[in-house]
Amino acid sequence: MIEHMIRHYKILSIVGNIITVHVDSQSARQEITTRFGDLAQVEDGNGTQSLAQVIKIDGGKVSLQVFSGTRGISTAASVRFLGHALRVTYSDNILGRIFNGIGEPMDGGSDLEPDPKVSITGASVNPMKRVLASKMIRTQVPMIDVFNCLVESQKIPIFSIAGEPYNAFLARVGIQADADIVVFAGLGLIFDDFHYFRSQFELAGVFARTVMYCNLASDPIVERLLVPDMALAVAERFAVEEGKRVLVLMTDMTAYADAMKEVGISMEHVPSNRGYMGDLYSQLAKRYEKACDYKGAGSVTILTVTTMPGNDVTHPVPDNTGYITEGQFYLHDGMLDPFGSLSRLKQHVIGKVTREDHAQIMNTMIRFYAAANDAEQKQSMAFDLSGYDQKLLKFGKLFRKRFMDINVALPLEDALDLSWQTLAECFSEDELLMKQALIDKYFPKAGHGEAVA
Repeated sequence: MIEHMIRHYKILSIVGNIITVHVDSQSARQEITTRFGDLAQVEDGNGTQSLAQVIKIDGGKVSLQVFSGTRGISTAASVRFLGHALRVTYSDNILGRIFNGIGEPMDGGSDLEPDPKVSITGASVNPMKRVLASKMIRTQVPMIDVFNCLVESQKIPIFSIAGEPYNAFLARVGIQADADIVVFAGLGLIFDDFHYFRSQFELAGVFARTVMYCNLASDPIVERLLVPDMALAVAERFAVEEGKRVLVLMTDMTAYADAMKEVGISMEHVPSNRGYMGDLYSQLAKRYEKACDYKGAGSVTILTVTTMPGNDVTHPVPDNTGYITEGQFYLHDGMLDPFGSLSRLKQHVIGKVTREDHAQIMNTMIRFYAAANDAEQKQSMAFDLSGYDQKLLKFGKLFRKRFMDINVALPLEDALDLSWQTLAECFSEDELLMKQALIDKYFPKAGHGEAVA
């Protein structure tokens, strides 16, 4: 189109990283068709070119967020609209590759320019193609597989605080999960974290089925807003067109929300709760709702990290996230807390695609652990402890060591067997209050219940 060949020179203002340009529709002899989210090319008088994105249209005034910043750009610069939103490369060649916040390779490999591209702002798949979640993603993390199953098509965050090993845990899940493809989205990562994810995926031998999109802390803020859309656009294509079971990992969604806040403030939008924009919920939901199990195709499962400033679950980001997602994993003190964690879809798989004793073991272990916490409180207040209290204290220590520690890796069946073993080491059969048929089948008999370290 002729419009996309025209350069506009009427720069009205440059504020922060935002350029406002006046677009004269008469110069193109037609109505301007530039849309929100479209790309533009900004060229300064010295020939320097920068990529920008349309973030506001007000009549003939168009505001652009310049990816690389406006430093060095003068009001004598020109703007040319490209007529399309950001596109990301999609082909089998992107597996094992690392891309930056605008989809360009940052691993030193080929630029993949001839490969097909897909828009990151395209419509989602027809909701009629969605089917009810019914398949489990095994992670080899006992606190997930046994107590809060990760289900295909689920969207679920890891709630944590600064200083916790949530990135290390996220990498382990990506490595151990039985997914066909892992799509990783890093938002505002420091270089150490970026290098950690890359090296862990490589050392574990899963890099060939992984694609990474990374915005580093030193990269432009606006690119942070594009990374989730790129990752999810690619994940949808792999799931729908190739029938792959795709696991999308994103860290940290609080950094993503902070980037939205910073851009909104620079555009003089009226802030809402604690400075965040009023559309925080809808912006988060737009990304999370990409999780889906497609009829006759693959699935997209989303696991993210959401840090809670000050360990405040009422902070706008975790608070809004909780209304969108189907539960959460609560990570603190290097352990997954069984009381703060929840998977609302686990009932779709427990006992249906897992072993018959799964539901009983899950409920019994949590019941005893809650009682163990009560016994620990009695002990801390110097109350006399009964023999049963002593059993509970022993169980609580074993439960934390064998199951809650995020460094523990066990297949589901082994974790269920270890659960029975732990119960046998602490309690008698008549104290379990479980179905007798299951006790007869799975409870270790005398002479077969040796202690497990």
